[in-house]
Amino acid sequence: MQLANVLLVEDNPGDARLTMEALSEGKIKINLTHVEDGVQAMAALKQEGEYANTPRPDLILLDLNLPQKDGREVLEEFKSIPELANIPVVVLTTSQSEEDIARSYDLKANCFISKPVDFDDFVRVIKTIDEFWFSIVKLPSA
Repeated sequence: MQLANVLLVEDNPGDARLTMEALSEGKIKINLTHVEDGVQAMAALKQEGEYANTPRPDLILLDLNLPQKDGREVLEEFKSIPELANIPVVVLTTSQSEEDIARSYDLKANCFISKPVDFDDFVRVIKTIDEFWFSIVKLPSA
């Protein structure tokens, strides 16, 4: 069975739990690393400190509104690191701001998804992300 490494950068415990549950039901086995802020996200991506053994993600699910270092800063920082720049990023946020959408794409996000408020819709979106990125798209190898 294929294994996909996903980095979930989400500070909302409820959204994180729902995302993890929805991903666990997919066809692909997911090895998920969850961090709650932008500083932890960068440490995980750079494999520093407590994240030294964190696998390189095949996909990043990134919230924008994070403590310490927001998602925009994380996106800008890690996309400037050549060995990390090709990791696809799904911005998954409550924002529907045109400014956030445009800025995310300017910073090289691969897609921007506004989190649905409805539980069933949220789970459906996560399952769609899983299906698209791990069954349809061809991802680069590390």
